[in-house]
Amino acid sequence: MTEPTPAPKQRPAVTVIGEALIDLVQLDAPGDYRARPGGSPFNVAVGLARLDHRTRLMARLADNAFGRLLRDHAAAERVDLACSPRATEPTTLAVVSMDAQGRASYDFYQDGTSDWQWTGTETARVPDDTAVLHFGSVASWTRPGSEHIHRAAERLGARGTALISYDPNVRPALLGDPERGRYAVERSVGVAHIVKASREDVEWLYPGTPIEEVATRWLELGPLLVVITDGPDGAHAFHTGAGRVSRPGRTVTVVDTVGAGDAFTSGLLSALLRRGRHTARALADAPAAVLAAAVDDAVLVSALTCERMGADPPTALPRPGRLADAPLTVADFALTGGAVEREQEPEQEPKQAART
Repeated sequence: MTEPTPAPKQRPAVTVIGEALIDLVQLDAPGDYRARPGGSPFNVAVGLARLDHRTRLMARLADNAFGRLLRDHAAAERVDLACSPRATEPTTLAVVSMDAQGRASYDFYQDGTSDWQWTGTETARVPDDTAVLHFGSVASWTRPGSEHIHRAAERLGARGTALISYDPNVRPALLGDPERGRYAVERSVGVAHIVKASREDVEWLYPGTPIEEVATRWLELGPLLVVITDGPDGAHAFHTGAGRVSRPGRTVTVVDTVGAGDAFTSGLLSALLRRGRHTARALADAPAAVLAAAVDDAVLVSALTCERMGADPPTALPRPGRLADAPLTVADFALTGGAVEREQEPEQEPKQAART
Protein backbone atom coordinates (compact mmCIF):
# COMPACT_ATOMS: atom_id res chain seq x y z
CA MET A 1 0.00 0.00 0.00
CA THR A 2 1.38 3.38 -0.96
CA GLU A 3 2.05 5.68 1.96
CA PRO A 4 0.18 9.01 1.73
CA THR A 5 2.34 12.00 0.87
CA PRO A 6 2.67 14.17 3.98
CA ALA A 7 1.10 17.59 3.73
CA PRO A 8 3.64 20.37 3.26
CA LYS A 9 4.53 22.15 6.46
CA GLN A 10 2.74 25.49 6.67
CA ARG A 11 4.93 28.55 6.96
CA PRO A 12 4.72 30.61 10.18
CA ALA A 13 2.07 33.32 10.02
CA VAL A 14 2.87 36.95 10.77
CA THR A 15 0.11 39.29 11.92
CA VAL A 16 0.62 43.06 11.76
CA ILE A 17 -1.79 45.36 13.61
CA GLY A 18 -1.97 49.16 13.38
CA GLU A 19 -2.77 51.99 11.03
CA ALA A 20 -3.18 51.98 7.25
CA LEU A 21 -3.33 55.48 5.86
CA ILE A 22 -2.77 57.46 2.70
CA ASP A 23 0.54 59.25 2.12
CA LEU A 24 0.11 62.32 -0.06
CA VAL A 25 3.65 62.46 -1.44
CA GLN A 26 4.97 65.77 -2.76
CA LEU A 27 6.02 65.66 -6.41
CA ASP A 28 8.25 68.09 -8.31
CA ALA A 29 5.64 70.74 -9.05
CA PRO A 30 4.51 72.86 -6.05
CA GLY A 31 1.15 71.67 -4.78
CA ASP A 32 1.38 68.45 -6.82
CA TYR A 33 0.91 65.28 -4.73
CA ARG A 34 0.45 61.59 -5.38
CA ALA A 35 -1.77 59.43 -3.13
CA ARG A 36 0.06 56.28 -2.05
CA PRO A 37 -0.89 53.56 0.46
CA GLY A 38 1.07 53.98 3.66
CA GLY A 39 1.23 53.85 7.42
CA SER A 40 4.06 52.04 9.18
CA PRO A 41 2.17 48.78 9.98
CA PHE A 42 0.71 48.68 6.46
CA ASN A 43 4.20 49.11 4.99
CA VAL A 44 5.62 46.38 7.23
CA ALA A 45 2.90 43.96 6.14
CA VAL A 46 3.55 44.67 2.45
CA GLY A 47 7.29 44.31 3.01
CA LEU A 48 6.85 40.92 4.69
CA ALA A 49 4.56 39.70 1.92
CA ARG A 50 7.10 40.76 -0.72
CA LEU A 51 9.70 38.80 1.22
CA ASP A 52 7.45 35.75 0.75
CA HIS A 53 5.96 35.41 4.23
CA ARG A 54 2.39 34.45 5.09
CA THR A 55 1.20 37.87 6.23
CA ARG A 56 -2.02 39.20 7.73
CA LEU A 57 -2.86 42.83 8.31
CA MET A 58 -5.29 44.02 10.96
CA ALA A 59 -6.13 47.61 10.06
CA ARG A 60 -9.40 49.56 10.24
CA LEU A 61 -9.95 50.32 6.57
CA ALA A 62 -12.50 52.98 5.70
CA ASP A 63 -15.35 52.29 3.32
CA ASN A 64 -14.38 55.13 0.98
CA ALA A 65 -12.16 55.68 -2.07
CA PHE A 66 -8.96 55.78 -0.03
CA GLY A 67 -10.01 52.73 1.99
CA ARG A 68 -10.64 50.81 -1.21
CA LEU A 69 -7.23 51.90 -2.52
CA LEU A 70 -5.62 50.45 0.61
CA ARG A 71 -7.61 47.20 0.37
CA ASP A 72 -6.84 46.76 -3.31
CA HIS A 73 -3.15 47.40 -2.82
CA ALA A 74 -2.90 44.95 0.11
CA ALA A 75 -4.81 42.28 -1.82
CA ALA A 76 -2.52 42.73 -4.84
CA GLU A 77 0.44 42.15 -2.50
CA ARG A 78 -1.12 38.90 -1.16
CA VAL A 79 -1.67 40.39 2.31
CA ASP A 80 -4.55 38.67 4.11
CA LEU A 81 -7.20 41.22 5.21
CA ALA A 82 -9.70 38.77 6.72
CA CYS A 83 -9.25 40.34 10.17
CA SER A 84 -9.29 43.97 9.00
CA PRO A 85 -12.54 45.68 10.06
CA ARG A 86 -14.50 47.77 7.56
CA ALA A 87 -14.63 51.18 9.26
CA THR A 88 -17.25 53.89 8.92
CA GLU A 89 -14.81 56.70 9.79
CA PRO A 90 -12.68 58.41 7.10
CA THR A 91 -9.13 57.46 6.16
CA THR A 92 -6.18 59.12 7.89
CA LEU A 93 -4.03 61.31 5.63
CA ALA A 94 -0.32 62.10 5.96
CA VAL A 95 1.08 64.88 3.76
CA VAL A 96 4.71 64.00 3.03
CA SER A 97 7.34 66.65 2.29
CA MET A 98 10.96 66.03 1.28
CA ASP A 99 14.08 67.99 2.01
CA ALA A 100 17.09 68.20 -0.33
CA GLN A 101 18.51 64.91 1.03
CA GLY A 102 15.26 63.00 0.47
CA ARG A 103 14.37 62.93 4.17
CA ALA A 104 10.66 62.89 4.77
CA SER A 105 8.55 64.94 7.17
CA TYR A 106 4.83 64.44 7.79
CA ASP A 107 1.75 66.54 8.50
CA PHE A 108 -1.10 64.34 9.74
CA TYR A 109 -4.84 64.78 9.32
CA GLN A 110 -6.08 62.23 11.83
CA ASP A 111 -8.86 63.69 13.98
CA GLY A 112 -11.78 61.27 14.08
CA THR A 113 -10.31 58.96 11.45
CA SER A 114 -10.63 55.20 11.30
CA ASP A 115 -7.22 54.07 12.55
CA TRP A 116 -7.69 54.96 16.22
CA GLN A 117 -11.21 53.61 16.87
CA TRP A 118 -10.35 49.98 17.66
CA THR A 119 -12.68 48.01 19.92
CA GLY A 120 -11.90 45.01 22.10
CA THR A 121 -14.05 42.85 19.86
CA GLU A 122 -11.99 43.83 16.81
CA THR A 123 -8.57 43.28 18.39
CA ALA A 124 -9.70 39.93 19.82
CA ARG A 125 -9.67 38.64 16.23
CA VAL A 126 -5.88 38.15 16.19
CA PRO A 127 -5.59 34.66 14.62
CA ASP A 128 -4.66 31.88 17.04
CA ASP A 129 -1.92 30.55 14.76
CA THR A 130 0.00 33.85 14.73
CA ALA A 131 3.71 33.06 15.12
CA VAL A 132 4.86 36.70 15.08
CA LEU A 133 2.73 39.71 16.03
CA HIS A 134 4.06 43.11 15.01
CA PHE A 135 2.49 46.32 16.28
CA GLY A 136 3.49 49.93 16.67
CA SER A 137 3.53 53.43 15.29
CA VAL A 138 0.78 55.98 15.80
CA ALA A 139 -1.93 53.39 16.52
CA SER A 140 0.06 52.03 19.47
CA TRP A 141 -0.11 55.32 21.37
CA THR A 142 -3.27 57.03 20.10
CA ARG A 143 -6.37 56.52 22.24
CA PRO A 144 -8.86 54.98 22.43
CA GLY A 145 -7.67 52.23 20.10
CA SER A 146 -4.17 52.01 21.58
CA GLU A 147 -5.54 50.45 24.77
CA HIS A 148 -7.11 47.58 22.83
CA ILE A 149 -3.99 47.01 20.71
CA HIS A 150 -1.84 46.97 23.84
CA ARG A 151 -4.05 44.40 25.54
CA ALA A 152 -4.08 42.19 22.43
CA ALA A 153 -0.26 42.17 22.32
CA GLU A 154 -0.12 41.57 26.06
CA ARG A 155 -2.53 38.61 25.85
CA LEU A 156 -0.70 36.97 22.99
CA GLY A 157 2.67 37.44 24.65
CA ALA A 158 1.40 36.00 27.93
CA ARG A 159 0.16 32.88 26.13
CA GLY A 160 3.71 32.22 24.97
CA THR A 161 2.64 31.21 21.47
CA ALA A 162 3.92 34.21 19.50
CA LEU A 163 6.93 36.46 19.27
CA ILE A 164 5.89 40.09 19.82
CA SER A 165 7.59 42.83 17.78
CA TYR A 166 7.21 46.58 18.40
CA ASP A 167 8.31 49.74 16.58
CA PRO A 168 7.29 53.07 18.19
CA ASN A 169 7.93 55.01 14.95
CA VAL A 170 7.91 58.25 16.93
CA ARG A 171 6.06 61.25 15.49
CA PRO A 172 6.89 64.22 17.76
CA ALA A 173 4.11 66.41 16.34
CA LEU A 174 1.54 63.85 17.46
CA LEU A 175 3.10 62.72 20.74
CA GLY A 176 3.52 66.30 21.94
CA ASP A 177 6.43 66.01 24.39
CA PRO A 178 9.10 63.43 25.26
CA GLU A 179 7.70 62.69 28.72
CA ARG A 180 4.38 61.58 27.28
CA GLY A 181 6.26 59.71 24.56
CA ARG A 182 8.44 57.83 27.04
CA TYR A 183 5.43 56.66 29.02
CA ALA A 184 3.58 55.45 25.92
CA VAL A 185 6.61 53.79 24.34
CA GLU A 186 7.96 52.09 27.46
CA ARG A 187 4.53 50.62 28.16
CA SER A 188 4.64 48.86 24.79
CA VAL A 189 8.33 47.97 25.11
CA GLY A 190 7.37 46.03 28.22
CA VAL A 191 5.17 43.57 26.30
CA ALA A 192 7.52 43.00 23.34
CA HIS A 193 10.27 40.49 22.63
CA ILE A 194 11.76 42.63 19.84
CA VAL A 195 11.90 46.42 19.77
CA LYS A 196 13.13 48.33 16.75
CA ALA A 197 13.57 52.12 16.83
CA SER A 198 15.63 54.72 15.00
CA ARG A 199 18.31 56.94 16.48
CA GLU A 200 15.98 59.89 15.85
CA ASP A 201 13.24 58.16 17.87
CA VAL A 202 15.59 57.51 20.77
CA GLU A 203 17.19 60.96 20.79
CA TRP A 204 13.78 62.66 20.88
CA LEU A 205 12.47 60.40 23.64
CA TYR A 206 15.64 60.57 25.77
CA PRO A 207 17.48 63.83 25.01
CA GLY A 208 21.19 63.64 25.74
CA THR A 209 21.13 59.93 26.62
CA PRO A 210 23.46 57.59 24.66
CA ILE A 211 21.64 54.93 22.68
CA GLU A 212 23.48 52.24 24.65
CA GLU A 213 21.85 53.45 27.87
CA VAL A 214 18.43 53.57 26.25
CA ALA A 215 18.84 50.03 24.93
CA THR A 216 19.87 48.80 28.37
CA ARG A 217 16.86 50.50 29.92
CA TRP A 218 14.52 48.90 27.40
CA LEU A 219 16.06 45.42 27.83
CA GLU A 220 15.42 45.72 31.56
CA LEU A 221 11.72 46.20 30.76
CA GLY A 222 11.52 42.74 29.20
CA PRO A 223 12.52 42.49 25.49
CA LEU A 224 15.12 39.99 24.32
CA LEU A 225 16.36 42.14 21.43
CA VAL A 226 16.52 45.91 20.89
CA VAL A 227 17.64 47.19 17.49
CA ILE A 228 18.38 50.88 16.97
CA THR A 229 18.89 51.94 13.37
CA ASP A 230 21.45 54.62 12.63
CA GLY A 231 20.79 55.95 9.14
CA PRO A 232 23.92 55.69 6.96
CA ASP A 233 25.81 54.05 9.82
CA GLY A 234 23.71 50.88 9.75
CA ALA A 235 22.17 49.55 12.94
CA HIS A 236 23.02 48.41 16.46
CA ALA A 237 21.48 45.30 18.03
CA PHE A 238 21.43 44.81 21.80
CA HIS A 239 20.62 41.29 22.98
CA THR A 240 20.10 39.81 26.42
CA GLY A 241 22.63 37.04 25.78
CA ALA A 242 24.84 38.06 22.86
CA GLY A 243 25.43 41.66 23.95
CA ARG A 244 25.89 44.40 21.37
CA VAL A 245 26.23 43.76 17.64
CA SER A 246 26.77 46.74 15.31
CA ARG A 247 26.53 46.44 11.54
CA PRO A 248 27.44 49.05 8.90
CA GLY A 249 25.20 50.77 6.39
CA ARG A 250 25.37 50.37 2.63
CA THR A 251 26.21 52.82 -0.13
CA VAL A 252 22.95 54.10 -1.55
CA THR A 253 21.70 56.88 -3.80
CA VAL A 254 18.65 58.13 -1.93
CA VAL A 255 15.48 58.90 -3.86
CA ASP A 256 13.59 59.36 -0.60
CA THR A 257 13.41 57.73 2.81
CA VAL A 258 9.66 57.08 2.94
CA GLY A 259 9.14 53.60 4.36
CA ALA A 260 12.84 52.94 4.96
CA GLY A 261 12.36 52.12 8.64
CA ASP A 262 9.38 49.91 7.88
CA ALA A 263 11.40 48.05 5.25
CA PHE A 264 14.11 47.51 7.87
CA THR A 265 11.52 46.05 10.25
CA SER A 266 10.13 43.67 7.64
CA GLY A 267 13.67 42.70 6.65
CA LEU A 268 14.63 42.00 10.27
CA LEU A 269 11.54 39.91 11.01
CA SER A 270 11.99 38.05 7.73
CA ALA A 271 15.62 37.28 8.56
CA LEU A 272 14.69 35.89 11.96
CA LEU A 273 11.85 33.83 10.49
CA ARG A 274 14.11 32.34 7.81
CA ARG A 275 16.63 31.39 10.48
CA GLY A 276 14.02 29.80 12.77
CA ARG A 277 14.44 32.49 15.45
CA HIS A 278 10.73 33.36 15.67
CA THR A 279 10.05 31.95 19.14
CA ALA A 280 11.08 33.54 22.42
CA ARG A 281 13.36 30.63 23.29
CA ALA A 282 15.04 30.55 19.87
CA LEU A 283 15.56 34.32 19.92
CA ALA A 284 16.97 34.22 23.44
CA ASP A 285 19.51 31.60 22.31
CA ALA A 286 20.51 33.44 19.13
CA PRO A 287 24.31 33.91 18.86
CA ALA A 288 25.91 37.16 17.79
CA ALA A 289 26.65 35.81 14.29
CA VAL A 290 22.96 35.11 13.62
CA LEU A 291 21.96 38.55 14.88
CA ALA A 292 24.62 40.20 12.71
CA ALA A 293 23.38 38.35 9.62
CA ALA A 294 19.76 39.30 10.39
CA VAL A 295 20.65 42.98 10.76
CA ASP A 296 22.67 42.88 7.52
CA ASP A 297 19.63 41.53 5.69
CA ALA A 298 17.44 44.26 7.17
CA VAL A 299 19.94 46.99 6.20
CA LEU A 300 19.95 45.72 2.61
CA VAL A 301 16.14 45.67 2.35
CA SER A 302 15.98 49.20 3.75
CA ALA A 303 18.73 50.47 1.45
CA LEU A 304 16.96 49.13 -1.63
CA THR A 305 13.77 50.86 -0.53
CA CYS A 306 15.58 54.21 -0.26
CA GLU A 307 16.46 53.97 -3.94
CA ARG A 308 12.78 53.95 -4.93
CA MET A 309 10.11 56.62 -4.57
CA GLY A 310 7.75 56.16 -1.64
CA ALA A 311 7.27 53.09 0.55
CA ASP A 312 8.15 50.56 -2.16
CA PRO A 313 10.16 47.71 -0.61
CA PRO A 314 11.88 45.15 -2.84
CA THR A 315 10.39 41.79 -3.82
CA ALA A 316 12.35 38.64 -3.03
CA LEU A 317 13.06 36.14 -5.80
CA PRO A 318 12.94 32.37 -5.21
CA ARG A 319 16.25 30.95 -4.01
CA PRO A 320 16.20 27.29 -5.08
CA GLY A 321 19.19 25.34 -3.90
CA ARG A 322 20.20 27.93 -1.29
CA LEU A 323 19.88 27.44 2.44
CA ALA A 324 17.11 29.46 4.04
CA ASP A 325 19.58 31.18 6.35
CA ALA A 326 21.99 32.21 3.57
CA PRO A 327 22.59 35.98 3.66
CA LEU A 328 20.62 38.11 1.23
CA THR A 329 22.30 39.83 -1.70
CA VAL A 330 21.01 42.34 -4.26
CA ALA A 331 20.67 39.44 -6.71
CA ASP A 332 17.96 37.94 -4.48
CA PHE A 333 15.50 40.71 -5.39
CA ALA A 334 13.43 41.73 -8.38
CA LEU A 335 14.33 45.39 -8.84
CA THR A 336 12.98 48.06 -11.16
CA GLY A 337 15.65 50.63 -10.32
CA GLY A 338 18.35 51.60 -7.88
CA ALA A 339 22.06 51.10 -7.70
CA VAL A 340 23.01 49.74 -4.30
CA GLU A 341 26.57 48.53 -4.68
CA ARG A 342 26.81 44.77 -5.05
CA GLU A 343 30.38 44.31 -3.84
CA GLN A 344 30.58 46.86 -1.06
CA GLU A 345 33.08 46.18 1.67
CA PRO A 346 31.55 46.43 5.18
CA GLU A 347 34.04 49.12 6.21
CA GLN A 348 33.01 51.59 3.48
CA GLU A 349 31.15 54.69 4.49
CA PRO A 350 27.78 55.18 2.79
CA LYS A 351 27.60 58.13 0.39
CA GLN A 352 24.09 59.22 1.36
CA ALA A 353 22.14 59.26 4.58
CA ALA A 354 19.09 57.04 4.78
CA ARG A 355 16.76 57.17 7.78
CA THR A 356 15.84 53.69 8.94
